[in-house]
Amino acid sequence: MIRTAMSEARLVETVAQDLARQLIHPHLGFVLFFCSAEYDLPALGDALQQYFGGVRLVGCTSAGEITAQGYSRSCVSAIGFDHRSFSIACELIDEMERFSLIDAQQLVERLGSACRSNSLAPIKGHSFALTLLDGLSSREEQVLAALSAAFGSIPHFGGSAGDDNHLSDTHVYYDGRFHSGAAIVVLVNTWLDFEVFTTHHILPNGEKLVVTRADSNGRRVFELNAEPAAEEYARLIGVPVAELDHRLFAAHPLAVRINEQYYVRSIQKVNDDLSLTFY
Repeated sequence: MIRTAMSEARLVETVAQDLARQLIHPHLGFVLFFCSAEYDLPALGDALQQYFGGVRLVGCTSAGEITAQGYSRSCVSAIGFDHRSFSIACELIDEMERFSLIDAQQLVERLGSACRSNSLAPIKGHSFALTLLDGLSSREEQVLAALSAAFGSIPHFGGSAGDDNHLSDTHVYYDGRFHSGAAIVVLVNTWLDFEVFTTHHILPNGEKLVVTRADSNGRRVFELNAEPAAEEYARLIGVPVAELDHRLFAAHPLAVRINEQYYVRSIQKVNDDLSLTFY
């Protein structure tokens, strides 16, 4: 029903060959993949189109890949879905800055109609949605708010594309090529049981930080507890401001608590005015 594959090859044609050898079978209906941004992306897109023929592929660049052997880097990881068990429809949002609730409602209706055409299972109670977004678009919240309202009771999850921590260019893959400033919405309908869940290893330290001045549109926090944000964060984790970097941000994440759940808000950088910019 589901097959997984990975390739650590450096030549894009070899990558496509590796994935095709591991995934292609008579009932393959859809492929989802995650790849390092170190590859020649246009060439990789062409190679995947060549070796997978009429099979629909979507994916995105990442900052490290999860494989059957565990965490890896500089590779491609993929999942193949059997069309006898999964009816899958997807669309590209190529203008995230203009995406509205009406757009979301129309998109969800089209996806639902496409999945229903295969008559696998009713949409309600038998479907989930996956969203892949350009991780540097700064439009994820607006797009996801519109989609969540349109999906209603359909479970909805996903994440932002990465680029191996270079913070310069992230992409999603749709219809044979990689796109920036875009998002992909995938609706999966299946007769199989499934569960959408979240897990992490974060433990709260008991000290609460209050955002007292911020630019929410710019994802920039100027003050925490009425102090310069970087200084207060550095004090909390016990290091000088000058030592703050992406490794410390990852080791000491900040999180928002909603009810009893914690949701990480990742810090991108310290600015000259001691504010913190978030992803």
